Amino acid sequence: MTKRIFRSILLVALAVLLASLSAIMGLLYSYYTQIQQEQLKNQTLLAAQAASHEGVAYFDGLQIPDCRITWIGADGTVLYDDHMETEQMENHLEWEEIREALESGYGESARYSVTLEESYFYSAQRLPDGTVIRLSMAQNSMLNLILAMAQPICLVIALALVLSAFLASRLSRAIVKPLNELDLEDPMTNGCYGELTPLLRRLDAQQRQVRIQARDLVHRKNEFDTITASMSEGLVLLNNSCQILILNPAARRILGLSHRSVGTDILTYDKDLGFQELLLQALDGKRTETVVSLTNGEYELDASPVIHEGTVTGVVLLLFDVTEKLRSEQLRREFTANVSHELKSPLHAISGYAELMAKGIVAPEDVVPFSEKIHAEAQRMVRLVEDILHLSRLDEGVGEMSFETVDLYARAQEVVSRSVDHATAQQVTLALEGQPVKIQAIPDLVMGILGNLCDNAIKYNRPGGSVTVRVGRKDEGAYLTVEDTGIGIPPEHQARIFQRFYRVDKSHSKAVGGTGLGLSIVKHAVQILEGQIQLDSAPGKGTKVTVVFPK
Repeated sequence: MTKRIFRSILLVALAVLLASLSAIMGLLYSYYTQIQQEQLKNQTLLAAQAASHEGVAYFDGLQIPDCRITWIGADGTVLYDDHMETEQMENHLEWEEIREALESGYGESARYSVTLEESYFYSAQRLPDGTVIRLSMAQNSMLNLILAMAQPICLVIALALVLSAFLASRLSRAIVKPLNELDLEDPMTNGCYGELTPLLRRLDAQQRQVRIQARDLVHRKNEFDTITASMSEGLVLLNNSCQILILNPAARRILGLSHRSVGTDILTYDKDLGFQELLLQALDGKRTETVVSLTNGEYELDASPVIHEGTVTGVVLLLFDVTEKLRSEQLRREFTANVSHELKSPLHAISGYAELMAKGIVAPEDVVPFSEKIHAEAQRMVRLVEDILHLSRLDEGVGEMSFETVDLYARAQEVVSRSVDHATAQQVTLALEGQPVKIQAIPDLVMGILGNLCDNAIKYNRPGGSVTVRVGRKDEGAYLTVEDTGIGIPPEHQARIFQRFYRVDKSHSKAVGGTGLGLSIVKHAVQILEGQIQLDSAPGKGTKVTVVFPK
């Protein structure tokens, strides 16, 4: 804009300069012509007066620069001419200046001279004897005047150009400066040009509208960021070139990306063929789902195309962590298989004994042992079903159970008292140590933990062994320890001991009536109570299980 204003001002200045020079030259030419005519008239009057006194002798040796002197008789014949022979010259009576001089005493004219091939001024004065003295002078043309003044004209033009350029530069910057300094954030505070007031008003209205829209966009963005940041699922928004537009924190964690990944191609981070095929199908307009293995687990990917006016403009990619779901399904399948297997053994035994007794091929003295075995297998099934139901309730969560203030020592004392007969039958000494400790817990779960730990410590002990139950308080909360001097657990089995139906020694476990679910029940109950469980065991030296309850 500054350049355009500069050029406009400079062109206007040049136009004014040329127009001024033209007008000045015209006026100067007119003035110069008038002066030339006045000079010629004065010289004619002087020459006429001298000629009337001295006659033609006055012209001998007389030289008037740039002037031609002609003496004409009353009849128009040329009596004297300082430029040509009089015999060769025609009669001058028809010339305008001669006629005027003869009539009024003085005459003048300007015309092109065919003889001299130039424009001339003519001035004629009548003498007392009726003759006429005429002086003529060549008329300078405009071109001659311009050529004569070429140097000063060029100097004036050069100075005018320099001055015009300087002033145009200063003026253009001065005009544009207020425009460059406009405060577009608050247009109505600008007071540069009154002509800009309508524009500034529109800008002010637009600024207010933009600010309202910007606040709305920021509010919506904050809402979107808050929602997506709190999502446990990964959310990725891609354009039709698979470049990342939006990436929530969960997606960054799942894919191992950072804030700097926005704007880059997502395929550069994951080259899995299934992942690429998923995105290609979404870009073709198909909603696609698949499960892929990433570094931190198994994830279900849901890719939905974003379609605008019939064209796929992007892809919304959702990542769901299905690691736990798949693991739970696997555990459920294993659990179902284990339950079927565990139930099948006692059912086969009961069915076999009952069939023998029904066919009457059992000796009378064997009826009682067979009945006892049927009863033992039935009790084993009952315990197994009870443990399965108990574990199912724990899987479903707390449900209707509520937290209460529980005296951990009193509950342990109750379980120990109830287990004394069992310990005596197994030739195991059972003891309780500690002090009263109150915690916030679910009573049934606490009793389940105590009962299963004490039952396992007694079952998997040896004759003459001991079980010690300790209750106390630590800095991080209350603790419960059940320590035995039994067979112990090998290190390679300790990581899996809390799994369902897992047994270190299956033959021994079945012999003592274990279902393989006791420690799984303990683990689930501790998790629900937000506690921690620790195992310390060595083969042949016994096992120590510690449960820490939070404050």
